[in-house]
Amino acid sequence: MTYRPTREHDELRAVVRELADERIAPRAAEIDSSAEFPWDLKELLAKQDLVGIGFEERHGGTGLDAVAQAIVVEELARADATTSLIPIVQKLGALPILLAGSDAQKDQYLPRLASGEWLIAFGLTEAAAGSDVASNRMRARLEGDCYVLNGSKRFITHGSIANVVTIFALTDPAAGGRKGMSAFIVETATPGFAAPRLEHKMGIRGSPTAELTLDDVRVPVENRLGSEGDGFKIAMETLDRSRVLIAAQAVGIAQGAIDAAVEYAAERRQFGERVVDFEGIQFMLADMASQGQCSGPAVLDQQRQAGGRRHRHASHDRCGPGPGRLWLHQRLPGGAHDARREDHPALRRHPADPAPDRGAPAPPAERRPGVGRRVREARPAA
Repeated sequence: MTYRPTREHDELRAVVRELADERIAPRAAEIDSSAEFPWDLKELLAKQDLVGIGFEERHGGTGLDAVAQAIVVEELARADATTSLIPIVQKLGALPILLAGSDAQKDQYLPRLASGEWLIAFGLTEAAAGSDVASNRMRARLEGDCYVLNGSKRFITHGSIANVVTIFALTDPAAGGRKGMSAFIVETATPGFAAPRLEHKMGIRGSPTAELTLDDVRVPVENRLGSEGDGFKIAMETLDRSRVLIAAQAVGIAQGAIDAAVEYAAERRQFGERVVDFEGIQFMLADMASQGQCSGPAVLDQQRQAGGRRHRHASHDRCGPGPGRLWLHQRLPGGAHDARREDHPALRRHPADPAPDRGAPAPPAERRPGVGRRVREARPAA
């Protein structure tokens, strides 16, 4: 089944793209160069109600549906990958609370997280337990009305700047990670909690990836999520519900790269011609665009079906040079707006290329973005 955007989704995409182009994209290079977390952009997203996209309205969130969340992430990532991780990680870290938290736990933490007042991180990975989550070694020993946590976590996104972390530790080491792991809400101001080291990364450098150490960190019993032994199940359900947003981030990063490549190719001149007019360059750009046009709808459709039966996406069968050339034609500076014209150099097909399958065009009002209701209401008056 092919995903078709609704009018509301198109409106949301248009407003988030405008915000990203005007306020986020100009900061992207500086953020990556300085490797500093963009606190100003975190505040910007909070004011625009884009930090709490994965939270219900009763907890102070925007209550966006699954597809709308993916659209927000995709458009933010198109401008800056670091900034796109802010709503992603906020939802990732809060999902254990959303899935297994008591009403008291939700009332205590979710409003602060949805508003962006507090940041949260997801503390699962360890040096010896990456994909093999069941090999976690952190211990949680019950002493009176507290658990005492000891151990370390590795590669924790936002671990050094978070106010609270959902931590997974073994309460029953003999039972192993699958049956003996439990989940806890740990406030980072608790004595014994530290983030002694940050990873040096090749990209997304403004988002800190930290090593965490917990040395006799005392966590109240009421901060345990679910029952003892539920940790592995909570972790797996969290990952199942959060991975599609990472795919949306990847689509956004790819789209940003394609946009930059097309713009450069249209401006760069060699041998008296624009680089984009060389057929070999057109092939590469068309291939990039085709893959992007197939990936985007597939990700949104998977997000729409989150929790349901996964199946092969229909758009996979349509990937080819046709859609990519149409996309390229529409984005070339000075190109005609009529996507059916074949006279632009970037749109000319080799005789061996199959004709593009454009399908029936949708009404302009449903295809062209407008103004998103939620985001528009949150934006300050000019």
